Amino acid sequence: MTTTRTWLVTGGAGFIGGNFVLRALRRSGIHIINLDALTYAGNLDTLETVKDDPRHDFVLGSIGDRALVDYLLSRYQPEAIVNFAAESHVDRSIDSPDAFIQTNLVGTAQLLESARHYWRALPPEQASRFRFLHVSTDEVYGTLGATGKFTETTPYQPNSPYSATKAGSDHLVRAYFHTYGMPVLTTNCSNNYGPYQFPEKLIPLMIQHALTGKALPIYGQGTNIRDWLYVEDHCAAIETVLERGRPGETYNVGGNSERTNLQVVHTLCRMLDELCPDSPHRPHDQLIAFVADRPGHDLRYAIDATKIKTELGWEPTESFDSGLRKTVEWYLSNAEWVGRVMDGSYRGERLGLN
Repeated sequence: MTTTRTWLVTGGAGFIGGNFVLRALRRSGIHIINLDALTYAGNLDTLETVKDDPRHDFVLGSIGDRALVDYLLSRYQPEAIVNFAAESHVDRSIDSPDAFIQTNLVGTAQLLESARHYWRALPPEQASRFRFLHVSTDEVYGTLGATGKFTETTPYQPNSPYSATKAGSDHLVRAYFHTYGMPVLTTNCSNNYGPYQFPEKLIPLMIQHALTGKALPIYGQGTNIRDWLYVEDHCAAIETVLERGRPGETYNVGGNSERTNLQVVHTLCRMLDELCPDSPHRPHDQLIAFVADRPGHDLRYAIDATKIKTELGWEPTESFDSGLRKTVEWYLSNAEWVGRVMDGSYRGERLGLN
């Protein structure tokens, strides 16, 4: 007889959280309580295939709502909380940092307090199995020069309101382990890409612009470097850390795929040329346009994922080219999902939820 394991997943209608929920429900014996506030990037269309799955309970609400979170913990008795809930777009954080402070910092603090009280009240055997996994970013480490990579001991030097609020939440999570002994885990990942990503981020934005003949805007000269991680690989890493990671530890998760933004867009254009031979906009790289750089734009991020590989046996399965091809093919095959995001109709799905 299979024992059902219940996980409370916050932000599970977003890009990474949604992919994680879909992946988890492909396994047997997993019950997901999915708490999401459905801000602009939360999309129930992503969860369409599991909307009637009895192992998936969607709850509309915020991680900052202590009464709601306390109720969910009491009712469902999860053995783990996986916290994806976050505002994550750097440009938006520059324009309007308040929402980032409220969700990423204050919201995480409220979630931690609910988790602490819940964990302390559990019977010893359940308490020993409980885990709180906090999903964070490599941007908390700041920026790199031409050499070197971020390790788990790299000092934090966040340079945007987004990364500063994520850094603050990371510190809170760490403090709950050292002060209270709560079994927390933190993952810091590099740039994710893949299906269901909101089309404000680089890769899906470029795909949509290229398909419609719009300019492909690249900050500065496109020399900023990121390490790219396919979202399915990231979700596999989170599962690995959740199940085998050592409480109190941080694990960096990277894709071993450093590329400049310009290299990413050129590779993407070549794939679109191949996969869309009838496009009137071929060659798509003729649409590339350089625009003024954004304030405080970090030059380079690169993750050293040695720890998670040596301790837990995880490493990415997708190369950048293979992951990007899967991503492009997904967007080409899911025009309806993209269209509902672009015209805003996906937001109508929020109405009537309880």
